[in-house]
Amino acid sequence: MSDPINVAIVYYSSTGTVHELAQSVAAGAADAGATVRVLRVQELAPQAVIDSNPQWAEHSAATREIPIATAADLEWADAVIFGTPTRFGNVASQLKQFIDTLGGLWARGLLADKVYSGFTSSDTKHGGQESTLLALYNTVHHFGGILVAPGYTDPLKFNDGNPYGTSHVRALGENPVDDTSREAAAYQGRRVVNIAKALKAGRA
Repeated sequence: MSDPINVAIVYYSSTGTVHELAQSVAAGAADAGATVRVLRVQELAPQAVIDSNPQWAEHSAATREIPIATAADLEWADAVIFGTPTRFGNVASQLKQFIDTLGGLWARGLLADKVYSGFTSSDTKHGGQESTLLALYNTVHHFGGILVAPGYTDPLKFNDGNPYGTSHVRALGENPVDDTSREAAAYQGRRVVNIAKALKAGRA
């Protein structure tokens, strides 16, 4: 029997959309046989700012027990799937801050040759989803990682419509995560694990 694939799902979510997508990604990865860690990154916003938005405050309180991602989690992982909302078409500062702490692992070559992928959400249609994922994937190239995007490798991706990674339009809270996004996220999790399995088996 082959060794299990370790998957770290590392995300930032303020009001819960990316968190929900992370759960579906995790379910898909687990269905494919992976050992999965779902991890949030450290919040940087002041508590007063969080408390000024009821959805943000509620989600922050509800997810306190989810472990905070560390560099050790990435060292453990065979595959890393990052999740971030769009921030002016770019990666959220909270996730970027975590990524910027990984220089030690990078310098030792411990982030290379792993599988990476990403998912995102925005409040508006075409609200920077693709540019956010492309910006995130710049980091993967610097790591020497192996980028696995979902592409249009399954018919359900024509419903989701984003070959770069799962994405959801939140519409200022009026459009909760639906089955289309959940199915796309689960598929992405399965695809990442299956590619990581093939790579690990080939190396063995």
